[in-house]
Amino acid sequence: MRYSVRKTAHIFERVGLAMAGAACGLFVGAYVGSAIPALTTQGFLLLMMLLGVIGFYLGIDTPQMPFDDAHRRIDAAEFMSAAGTLCATLTAFVSVAVIVLRLDPHMGWTWLVFAGWIAGVAMQIVAGAKARMRK
Repeated sequence: MRYSVRKTAHIFERVGLAMAGAACGLFVGAYVGSAIPALTTQGFLLLMMLLGVIGFYLGIDTPQMPFDDAHRRIDAAEFMSAAGTLCATLTAFVSVAVIVLRLDPHMGWTWLVFAGWIAGVAMQIVAGAKARMRK
């Protein structure tokens, strides 16, 4: 009984993280898509949301390496996951701020947000896959 409750809670957590990733991707897609005319499509929004779902699902809850004297090296997957999460959520935060405050930043900032989002979710996906392969 306890195992099934823990498993269910873990599934709820992962689905919640995936939905948070989708929301972040939606905000980044809305901001970047509204500023760059070639990216103003529903497909672009769906792609940004899908990347967020995959990145947040795989990258945030990565299995950790055992911590003992035999494993004193840096856990690259854990570090990359943390850096990717920071990068992805920071770009989502900036996107929300630009949308809500109705700012009109320079196009360079828009491309930086777009690149930051792609880099962040890519780091999450790679870190999550790497951590699960070593299990």
